[in-house]
Amino acid sequence: MLEVKTKAPDFTLKDKDGKEVSLSDFKGKKVVVYFYPKDDTPGCTKQACNFRDNFNTFVSNDIAVIGISRDDETSHADFINKYDLPFILLSDPSEKVLKAYDVLDENSPTLGVVRTTYVIDENGIIEKANSNVKAEIDGEDVLNYLGVL
Repeated sequence: MLEVKTKAPDFTLKDKDGKEVSLSDFKGKKVVVYFYPKDDTPGCTKQACNFRDNFNTFVSNDIAVIGISRDDETSHADFINKYDLPFILLSDPSEKVLKAYDVLDENSPTLGVVRTTYVIDENGIIEKANSNVKAEIDGEDVLNYLGVL
């Protein structure tokens, strides 16, 4: 896991439509970047749905939400459509960003990906890092940390 108060590594990955999205696109606003093992699995679905259910609070506080996994664009599109997810999911099949954010652990019981959530401030600095994520309340935990829930 990356350290708090360090610069978040920039990245460019594809969304469900194959459009490139970069962390630097969000300079000037807070960004929640959460890493998860796999689309449409029980824990990952709970986590995504918790962010979905709290999405209006993120939007009203000008906070972007981005989920990243190894899954391809088609899998993300299906996951988004099935659960009506309103935020960005990015595909990292090469694991380049997963490695840059230090969320891979071959001993992890969750397909080698440690479920990890970062809060990145308006200047691209990691404000909070959590690898002890409770999937079903991750969005709420972030909003509580930010003092907006």
